[in-house]
Amino acid sequence: MVKKIARVLIGLFGMLLGYLAYTGFKGLELVNVTGMAELVAIIIFISIFGIIFFIFSSKIIKQGQNIAKVIEGEIQRFSIQNIALGAVGLIIGLIIAYLLSQPLYRLQIPYVGVVASIILYGLLGYLGVTIPNKNIEDITTTLGNFTGNIGTGKKNHKERGVETGACPKILDTSVIIDGRIADIVKTGFIEGPLVIPVFVLEELQHIADSSDGLKRNRGRRGLDILNRIQNELDTEIIIHEKEFEEVSEVDSKLLKLTQYMKGKIITNDYNLNKVAEVHRIEVLNINELANAVKPVVLPGEEMVVQVVKDGKEAGQGLAYLDDGTMIVVESGRKYIGETIDVIVTSVLQTSAGRMIFAKPKALYEKAV
Repeated sequence: MVKKIARVLIGLFGMLLGYLAYTGFKGLELVNVTGMAELVAIIIFISIFGIIFFIFSSKIIKQGQNIAKVIEGEIQRFSIQNIALGAVGLIIGLIIAYLLSQPLYRLQIPYVGVVASIILYGLLGYLGVTIPNKNIEDITTTLGNFTGNIGTGKKNHKERGVETGACPKILDTSVIIDGRIADIVKTGFIEGPLVIPVFVLEELQHIADSSDGLKRNRGRRGLDILNRIQNELDTEIIIHEKEFEEVSEVDSKLLKLTQYMKGKIITNDYNLNKVAEVHRIEVLNINELANAVKPVVLPGEEMVVQVVKDGKEAGQGLAYLDDGTMIVVESGRKYIGETIDVIVTSVLQTSAGRMIFAKPKALYEKAV
């Protein structure tokens, strides 16, 4: 019904344009008729424009909807704070442009005053919108300090939250289930509010209700970790209600929400990490943090390890450090079940983990 009304309104708009077109042609003396002929000409112009606009009304409505979606998507990238500052800055810029343009009108130089005024309004309006948003942290900090001094006279670090410059950290499902995030938050290395999207909570609940025992346990572990973070740790938790109904994948929603909030994603999902990098979104990867704090192992260093199983390549054996780091022992297959001395030959570090390549000490010394 709404679409039909819109098509009728577009047709009426076309008829209005038809009448304006006729008056324009008449003003240019391209049409010179009077009396009944003029009435017929008006009807023809109105009919032609009205019919054309009505025929193409569906496409016009579709294009309008597409433009509206694009505008909505752009607006979603900005917070209410950005929009409010931009509006205030625009008003101030236009007021300044008005004051500066008045002397130009008094010069009474043809066209110069109009052109200069248009340039002033455009330039100062643009600067009024952009400058406050580029300095939003300074403005909010100043306002926060001012209102804090008036209200309570003092604000501590925790109460100011975002005013300290810390950006929100959005948690994904995998890092919640992993559980290490609770210990990291407890140490105080992560600043700023932790954001838990409502669609991540729904996914956790879905996993916890799964008929598969392993999935069910993982989902319940994730919910337990969230309860621990909320109840035991002294950090701000935000349950964000923003939904992106046009997007079905949870990872895609996470990326959109992070862009919308101008925050960072905390994850241990390798693929999500890579996709976020493509979108120029900052990522805090728990696995990279774990690898960064592991003891440094250098080529040539001697270690004592227990070879526990075969490697992928012929003759290889595998051993593990206490932190789970894999050691690939060249020609180590014959030592399976034994504890031997090895010499580190190389270390491979990736965002997915770290691998150490070594050779039994006896073979290494013989080769040297």
